[in-house]
Amino acid sequence: MLVSVPPEGAPPRPPRLARPHPLPRLAEPACVLPAPDGVEEFWEDVHRRGTPLLGPDPLGSDDHAAVTFLWRGGPATRAVQVLPNKLGDPRDPEGNLMRRAPGTDVWHWTLRLRHDWRGTYDLYVDEGDGPDPGTPEYWTWLRTRSRTDPFNSRTLPRRWTAEPVPYAELPAAPSAGDWVPRPGVARGSVAEHKVSGRRVWLYEPPRTEAEVADLLVLLDGEHWQPLLGLNHLLDNLIADGRIPPVAAVLPEAVDEATRWTELACRPEYVAFLADEVLPWAATRLPVTDDPARTVIAGQSLGGLTAAYAASVAPHRFGNALVQSGSFWWPVGPEAEWFTRALADTPRLPVRFRLSFGEQEWVALPAARRLRDTLAQAGYDDASYREFNGGHDYLCWRTELADGLVELLGR
Repeated sequence: MLVSVPPEGAPPRPPRLARPHPLPRLAEPACVLPAPDGVEEFWEDVHRRGTPLLGPDPLGSDDHAAVTFLWRGGPATRAVQVLPNKLGDPRDPEGNLMRRAPGTDVWHWTLRLRHDWRGTYDLYVDEGDGPDPGTPEYWTWLRTRSRTDPFNSRTLPRRWTAEPVPYAELPAAPSAGDWVPRPGVARGSVAEHKVSGRRVWLYEPPRTEAEVADLLVLLDGEHWQPLLGLNHLLDNLIADGRIPPVAAVLPEAVDEATRWTELACRPEYVAFLADEVLPWAATRLPVTDDPARTVIAGQSLGGLTAAYAASVAPHRFGNALVQSGSFWWPVGPEAEWFTRALADTPRLPVRFRLSFGEQEWVALPAARRLRDTLAQAGYDDASYREFNGGHDYLCWRTELADGLVELLGR
């Protein structure tokens, strides 16, 4: 097991790095912009098609597309900023500003993207009631002017607030169909409980009475179950025979401040999971105590914590399903602490499955160093992949499904 002691009081925020490659912006949109007398017809067509609009790649590639985000402005609109997940640089906010078609209310912004990209996005609209553009406080103020996309009905619940956030998926993006409830599929049951005062959701799979279920511990449970419906995914994967019956335990993160404190390689939190949550689950359901049939999964800081928990408690967690893990942690003289600690530890009986977004320019350098460290340390069964997306639940949904099949599929 990993015995190094993580640093106390480490800075919780990721490093501030400039985007290494400029956004693939296009001057021309993926549609014909209207003349002033054709605006109504244009918006009627947009309403039918939905946003963003897709068009052929101007460079002629079959595996790229022009992707145009739109906003219908008003007389007072001064600026519109669009921020697809991780397709923007905080140090260059002007790069994500839309342009207005002369003489119209059409605001537009276009990227050239590979045809397997997907991502959520935010829109911020300046209607002339804020500080002057160019002042130090302008960009901070603009980020308070969030708007929904009236031409896009595809949304996910936003983290913490559950407000809808729109998303886009290009034609070759992985399908999230496994998350949709299917008629005729045997359904497991979900109940909310309290363990040591913390909410925990417990999913019981459909199974025979004597069958012992495999076990998934998934962090940030208040988002994955009540808002995203993890039970539907597990129902479908089990019904398809892609995974055996799996019970799932989903502890809540409580709030953002608690999450930053606990999901930073804290031995006390791992003890809560291994010594309280797992024994509690075993009193409610016939679940395995075999670490090889137990998966701990998490995203971002949760991904870091999943890897850490498996490393300090491999007798309980034999599989770490890590998505966009914050392996940059902490910032400062002990940066990337987990990777260095793992390199100094004899190989553990843990199987790692890691995935990261190609657009996560802050996380990727540390992720690739961890990948190389695992290879050098003899983790021949570890897997690593990069998907075309960002730091995004839209991507994490399908990555979670694929990871469970990879780690638990028979």
